[in-house]
Amino acid sequence: MTETKNDKSLNVRTLTGTVVSDKMDKTVTVLVERTVTHPVIGKVIRRSKKYHAHVEANDFHNGDIVVIEECRPISKTKSWKVSKLVSRAETV
Repeated sequence: MTETKNDKSLNVRTLTGTVVSDKMDKTVTVLVERTVTHPVIGKVIRRSKKYHAHVEANDFHNGDIVVIEECRPISKTKSWKVSKLVSRAETV
């Protein structure tokens, strides 16, 4: 199989999470939660981690569910970028 320069890599890591902060310029903080089984007890527990993701246009806000993908390091803490929007936050 030959790849052209326009094809994205097949091994890009993607995660789905919720935007919890959009205060920075061109950056959002995404909370990714996963469930794991405790090795001894066997209870299912939630683990969470926050990632800083790059957004060129500041169009994502708190509560939005987004998909982020790994990219080259953009800054000291930012090596993810938002690839697509899954759903908008419900506004009251």
